[in-house]
Amino acid sequence: MTKTRKRRKPEQIVKALAEGEAMLAAGKSSAEVYQKLGVAESTWMRWKKQFGGMKSDEAKRLRELEIENRRLKELLAEAELDKRILKVAAGGKLLSPARRRAAVQEVERTCCVSQRRACRTLGQPLSTQRYQACPKEDEQRLVARILELVGEFPRYGYRMITRLLRKEGWKVNFKRIYRLWKREGLKVPVKKAKKRRLGNPEGGITRRKAEHPNHVWSIDFIFDRTENGRPLKVLSVIDEFTRECIALEVHRRFTGDDLVSVLSDLFAIRGVPSFIRSDNGPEFICKSVREFLGFIEVGTSYIEPGSPWQNGFVESFHSRLRDECLACELFFGLNEARTVIGCWRQTYNHRRPHSGLGGLTPAEFASHWAASASVATLPARMQPNAKPVTQSLLS
Repeated sequence: MTKTRKRRKPEQIVKALAEGEAMLAAGKSSAEVYQKLGVAESTWMRWKKQFGGMKSDEAKRLRELEIENRRLKELLAEAELDKRILKVAAGGKLLSPARRRAAVQEVERTCCVSQRRACRTLGQPLSTQRYQACPKEDEQRLVARILELVGEFPRYGYRMITRLLRKEGWKVNFKRIYRLWKREGLKVPVKKAKKRRLGNPEGGITRRKAEHPNHVWSIDFIFDRTENGRPLKVLSVIDEFTRECIALEVHRRFTGDDLVSVLSDLFAIRGVPSFIRSDNGPEFICKSVREFLGFIEVGTSYIEPGSPWQNGFVESFHSRLRDECLACELFFGLNEARTVIGCWRQTYNHRRPHSGLGGLTPAEFASHWAASASVATLPARMQPNAKPVTQSLLS
C-alpha cells in the first residue's frame, strides 16, 4: 500500500531548498540531494522557480495571502449566488409559507442549488419547507360544502360562511375556513364609498334609537327592472331593533293608498309600532298616510332631505338586498320577482347571520328577546349594536 506524502508548507519548502543548496555546495551530487530530500527533479526545479531566494517568513506570508485570496473569492462567489437567487425569487413579497415554498423550489430548479442553500438565502426555515400537511378526513366534504354555500350566497365572505357552517353542525373556526377560502381562490370584492355627514336631525337614527321590538320601523323603496325593461318598485319594512325584514312588497308602482293597505295588514299581524322612520318621499308624506298613522297614534320620524344615512338601518338592508339578490337575479316578470325576493327575505330572516346581532339571525334574536323578561337578561353578544364575535386569523 502506497503511503501518501503530506504536502509541504511554503516555509518548509524554503527550509528544504536551503538545506539542498548547502549539500550541493558541500560537493554532493544532485541525485543525492533529491534522495535526501525525498523529491523528484521536477519538484526541485519547481520549488526553486517559485520560492528561490525567499526567506521562511516571506513564504509563510505568501501562504497566508493565498489563503485570504481564496477565501475572498469564495465570499464573492457566495454573494453573486445570493444576488442571483434573490433575483430569481423577486416575484413579489414572500409573506405566506406557500409563497416561500414555491420560491425555494423555483430557486432550486433555476440556480441548481441545494434546498438548504435556497432556504438560508430566502429566510425560509428548513422545517417549514419540508413540512407536509396532513389534511383532515372531512376536508373534501367541507370544501365541497363551502363551494355550495358560495354558489348559493355569492356575496357572503368567509366569516359569514363560517357562521352558516357552524349552524349546520360543522366544528370549524374562522382560521380554517380562511385557509381553505384562500386555497380555493375565493374572494368577495369590497365596495367602499365615503359619505359626508350633513347633520343629525331629530328624525335620524342617532337621535331616536329603537329600544325594543316594534318600537321603530324603517320603510323605504328600492328599484329594479324586469328583463323587458319594465320597472319594479320594492317596499322594504324593517324592525330596527331586531333587524327583521317585516315585509318586501313588490309592485310596478306604489301610491299612498297602497302604502296604507300594506301597513294596515302589517299592524294587524305584527302589532302597531311606536314610530315609523322614513324619508320625505311623496308616498310617505301624502295626506292619506299621515291621517292613517295619526288616527292609530303611530309617530312619524322623517329624516332630513338628502341625508339617507339618517335612515341607516334600511339603507344597510338595501345594500344587502341589492348585492345578494337584485344584482344576481334576472326577473322575467312581476310574479317571478315577488317569488324570488320573498324567498330571499326568508333566507335573510332565518338563515343569514347578522353581525350586528352577534352572529344570530334576526328571527333567532327576536325569539330570544321574546323569551326573556328584559334586555338586561340577554347575553352581551345578543344585545343590539353589539360587536360581532370575531377570532384572529393568524396566530
